[in-house]
Amino acid sequence: MDNSGQKMAADSKHKQTDQELQELASQLRCPNGIKGVEVSDLMNETNISMTLHSIDRLNLLDNGSILELGHGNCAHLPYVLKQKNNLTYHGLDISELMNKEAKRINQQFVDRQQATFHLYNGLNIPFVDNYFDRIFTVNTIYFWANPNFLMSELYRVIKPKGILNITFCQENYMKRQPQTQFGFTLYDNEKIEQLIDTTQFKIVGSDTQIEIVKSKTGDGLVEREFTTFTFEK
Repeated sequence: MDNSGQKMAADSKHKQTDQELQELASQLRCPNGIKGVEVSDLMNETNISMTLHSIDRLNLLDNGSILELGHGNCAHLPYVLKQKNNLTYHGLDISELMNKEAKRINQQFVDRQQATFHLYNGLNIPFVDNYFDRIFTVNTIYFWANPNFLMSELYRVIKPKGILNITFCQENYMKRQPQTQFGFTLYDNEKIEQLIDTTQFKIVGSDTQIEIVKSKTGDGLVEREFTTFTFEK
């Protein structure tokens, strides 16, 4: 190992380098390559309670049509589909790798036409107006390039009286995570409410939880505060 390699190995025992943190942030935004599979597995493990929290507050109905933005590997799909009878799930993701992984993991549901997975550009939702009964998204809002436009798209594709859940980690927690300095936009309740004020959605509820989870930087366990906001068209 040359001197630079020895220094990097020594530094990694204390803290991750900016380069490593930038790579982690990039993978959290859009997983790709071999590392992307590892990151997606970690995201599923660390985010599952947030995902279930969001799903449980959708008030799903029999025969409902569901959209999820940023589904990751979608290992949670069986949990979604068992909630009610004859549900149909549609997943959108900007990551080609996650699109492929979600299809692979959930091939049985794809074959039964209970689930479809699509790539999108993070802005334009490729569905007609008033299509979905329920929409949810977990830990994606930090990466929205144009939140106002995307909210207008969500409003467009959801049915009247449809429910949208946005689940996110609170800003005071996220600020303590070193990777969030690279390309994350952080939110608290006030910022979410300000965003919704620019739309025609109305807030119908919110719920905040505090939990202990594994750090995405591998630094052990951390206390995380997250919230699900529920909106209605």
